[in-house]
Amino acid sequence: MSDFGIFRDVITAPEELKEMFGEPSEVVQKKAIDHLDEHCRRYLSQAPFLILATSDANGRCDASPRGDAPGFVHVIDDRHLVIPERPGNRRMDSIRNILSNPHVGLIFLIPSLQETLRINGRACIIRDAHLLEKMEVNGKVPTIGIGVQVEECFVHCAKAFIRSGLWQPDKWMTKEELPDMPKMLAEHIKMPGVGAKEIAEGLQESYKKNLY
Repeated sequence: MSDFGIFRDVITAPEELKEMFGEPSEVVQKKAIDHLDEHCRRYLSQAPFLILATSDANGRCDASPRGDAPGFVHVIDDRHLVIPERPGNRRMDSIRNILSNPHVGLIFLIPSLQETLRINGRACIIRDAHLLEKMEVNGKVPTIGIGVQVEECFVHCAKAFIRSGLWQPDKWMTKEELPDMPKMLAEHIKMPGVGAKEIAEGLQESYKKNLY
């Protein structure tokens, strides 16, 4: 038995991976750059969504979505950007992780475009008013932001999106087939008097009043 529960045949060394899959192509080895060039900036100006990966000081990981109007991430220069922190559920998982471990990974998505842009770097939590004011929406300036010092940028190929059919409407489920998220949440929290109906109403109220 391995240290990973039911999983028995576990790869434990990079050499095993190399033996199984070989080396990446020359294109893959050379595709990463260490700054935001004009192509990266244009991509960011059109991206309305990103996934932020963080981990705490002990390596426990978290991945969190961030989304807003295209170009919501503010690019300062070729090595620095800021992600506005909009109102959420106040768990602050990503923020707390960054305070203990600054290393972050970002994946930026543009709807219908199957290639993504990945950025890795070091992050901090900022209160710089002159930067946060640039990300005001509906008269509301974010209280804090996530400042990122860029270390690596590269394009990620479309294979995952092609396999998943994510941007292909003919492969989307009907509303009736989708998971019932209010029911799921109600059964997870198990609070007396709080069922799927109350959860659904609360979510809609939050979506209407607390986006910014």
